[in-house]
Amino acid sequence: MNKAVKILIVDDRPDNLLSIETILEKENYHIVKASSGRAALKALLQDIDFSLILMDVQMPDMNGFETAALIYQREKLKNIPIIFITAHSHEEEAIYKGYNVGAVDFIHKPLNPQLLKIKVGLFVELYQKTHSLLEQEKSLLQANALLQKEIEEREASEIKVLELNRQLYRSNVHLKKVNEELDRFAYVASHDLQEPLRKIRVFTDLISNKSNGTPQELDRYISKIGEAAQRMQQLVDDLLRFSRHSTQGRDYVNADLNEIVKEAVSELEIAIQNNQVSIQVDPLPCIPVIPTMIRQVFNNLISNAIKFRKKNVMPVVHIYARKTKDVETPGMYQIFVADNGIGIDNRYLEDIFAVFKRLHSYQEIEGTGIGLSICKKIMEHHNGTITATSEVDHGTTFIIGIPEKQS
Repeated sequence: MNKAVKILIVDDRPDNLLSIETILEKENYHIVKASSGRAALKALLQDIDFSLILMDVQMPDMNGFETAALIYQREKLKNIPIIFITAHSHEEEAIYKGYNVGAVDFIHKPLNPQLLKIKVGLFVELYQKTHSLLEQEKSLLQANALLQKEIEEREASEIKVLELNRQLYRSNVHLKKVNEELDRFAYVASHDLQEPLRKIRVFTDLISNKSNGTPQELDRYISKIGEAAQRMQQLVDDLLRFSRHSTQGRDYVNADLNEIVKEAVSELEIAIQNNQVSIQVDPLPCIPVIPTMIRQVFNNLISNAIKFRKKNVMPVVHIYARKTKDVETPGMYQIFVADNGIGIDNRYLEDIFAVFKRLHSYQEIEGTGIGLSICKKIMEHHNGTITATSEVDHGTTFIIGIPEKQS
């Protein structure tokens, strides 16, 4: 069932109100009457659902033009069409003024019932179509807002999925590293730890079979057993040390790298003196680090420089820093630890940071091959990097990348 169209009739004369109501009553309109401009405004404030206003121009206190001007000041009323009813058919100034305040048409007295019905019907239909279009526009705007919200939510979901994929990728990379480390641990368990165990077993059997052997022979066997046990202990200690660096927390403090290097050099004082090592340290920055960890890095790198020194050449270790200018790594410091040792074949520069990876046999140079892998683990803890450049017989330079700020 269609809702009846509301029309507001405004005239200060009751007979005129009745006349217009009588003409329109058969058209199924819902007629509201107002006897003054103020009464019309009051009716419109109570109900804005009018399709048309028929208003007499000549009224006391507030004429039709003044009333129309006040009506159209309100945003919710400005689309209701107003037809002025006037007895002055030839006053162009009045007609101009009416159109100027917003009137859509004029009807002149005396009223022509048929003309009134036609004009009212046309403007009611026009208003209803305009109102329908406005409602459609409102619905479209609401639908568009909902669509925009859905798009934003979908984009947010896509961003979240991308972030989850990045996290998954990082987790997979980390898992791959952990699996590689586990493979190295398995190798250590199956090979490096088995080797000293075999020695202990062999020399224990020799002692058992040579109960009548000379004291010198027995002492030599016992010494070999001790060396093998010491080697096994070193491997186990290094395993624990590596594991500790894998799980340690991240409590950064702003530290002076000059002081940290001094501490590392002090710890290696005897080895440095015995091998007549020259340690040259340029000014280093103060940056947020975990001091004990970074000291371990310098300790390991200086130890390596001593361990892999050239024969009959005084070992030199030069430590210096510079701030990166690369746009891809802004806010990073590079710390260089350069030595003049035996160097490393370029083919193996990637391998040296793997857990328990050794380029020389234990008989040639002592060590478990875990030092550089610990350095790499520590630098990962610092959101940093460690790389190396080298040439056989021309020394090695380790480059440590540390962020200027930690998040």
